[in-house]
Amino acid sequence: MSASSQGFRLNAVTGIHRGDRAYQQDQVEILPHERVPGCVLGIVADGMGGKSGGRKAADQVVMTAKQVFERYVPSQDNPVELLQRLVEEAHLMIKLTAISSEEEPHSTVACFLINPDRSCEIVHAGDSRVYHFRGAEMVSRTIDHSFVQRLVNEGQLTEEEANNHPQSNLLTGCLGTQQDPPLTQGHIDYLEVGDTLLACSDGLWHYFTPKELGAIVHTLSPREASEMLISKARNRARGGGDNLSLALVKVEELLKEAPRFDPSRFR
Repeated sequence: MSASSQGFRLNAVTGIHRGDRAYQQDQVEILPHERVPGCVLGIVADGMGGKSGGRKAADQVVMTAKQVFERYVPSQDNPVELLQRLVEEAHLMIKLTAISSEEEPHSTVACFLINPDRSCEIVHAGDSRVYHFRGAEMVSRTIDHSFVQRLVNEGQLTEEEANNHPQSNLLTGCLGTQQDPPLTQGHIDYLEVGDTLLACSDGLWHYFTPKELGAIVHTLSPREASEMLISKARNRARGGGDNLSLALVKVEELLKEAPRFDPSRFR
């Protein structure tokens, strides 16, 4: 999918794989605004709980995102408040789903909203991430709401040690729990040509360093990058891989229209 506006193009792709799990509990979407060119919402939700509970939770996140985004008017509405509302409403809907089932559905969320002026708002809860690359270099990434991230913050673990820690999947915040979800938001003033946004679940980022991710998204087209990331993650999981999903958007220059062939010039 691509959307163009104001001299730039957003080249976007999603990717999803069940991994080696019996159930697919990830959900991913990239939603172009129906009325405003250059306005795009990307979202990844990694569901948890029971056989189908996690999928129900992830479905609620994506469904809520669609409903909230449909009502968004970039020239009038506050994008920060939009993402806050998305998280709060999805959290409430998951909790209501849990009341009517025996499962305990929870979900992460990693979401970015690109506006026509090329500013970008980010929100996340849990350990699904949003990365921002400029060329091959990582500019920033979201900081997980997880037990091991807390240990990294306290200097007790390195990033590499955290990745291999037996409790690396223990979250300190997500959607659908009794606690209010974390509302951690980020902002990018301006996305330049060559910038890439990558939202992904831990089933993907677990297998890559930021340097590897940056090299892949910079060197390859979004579709080729998506295919390579999933292929490499599957290979490195060695039969023990989690569900994995990604939403990738690259800011590209609008290609100049090729000159039209005029046969009269050659008569």
